[in-house]
Parts: sequence; structure tokens; C-alpha cells
Amino acid sequence: MKKSNTFSPLTKRLLAHMGENIKLARLRRDLSLKAVAERAGLALNTVVAIEKGAPGASIGAIANVLQSLNLAEDISLLAKDDILGRKLQDLKMQPKQRASKKVLLNE
Repeated sequence: MKKSNTFSPLTKRLLAHMGENIKLARLRRDLSLKAVAERAGLALNTVVAIEKGAPGASIGAIANVLQSLNLAEDISLLAKDDILGRKLQDLKMQPKQRASKKVLLNE
């Protein structure tokens, strides 16, 4: 039995926003869905699904659409500014606190 994926409401909103951004980029370039699908080597339905933010669209298909819109470099921006990850890494790298060295005085 195939396991179905469940997506959080936040994930669905983010994917819908990404799809809308891709659609706007296509429209700014005055390209039809068919033209983008042909350039990306995808079925028309796949491009429509990406623009609607369908969670089942593969990252490869999204990358092909972005490349067809000359936006392939945008993929390198994903997870670029990992603020939380950097803070966690910094916490692990902090030096351990040690007591100061005691100086023994000769009497």
C-alpha cells in the first residue's frame, strides 16, 4: 500500500506563494503555459500544477520551469540564510568555560 504524503497548512501556503511567483514571472515574460511547458520539457498539466502550488510537483520539474524562465539561479537561494542552523552550530563551537589558573605563592 502506498503511503500518502500529508502537508502542513504552512507548507501548502508557501507552495501556493511560490507557484504564484512563478506564474507572475511567466506572465511578465509574456509566455504562455504551453511555451513554458515545451521549454521545460514538461507536460502542460505539470506546469499548471506548479503554478497552483501543488505539493506533488517534483523539485526537478520546478527547476526545469525556473530554468525555462531564466530563473535557475533562484534554486541556489533555497535555505541559503539558515539563521537557526548557524546559531545551533555556534553554540556547539563555544569554548568551554574553565576556572582561572591559581598562582601559588612561595612563603
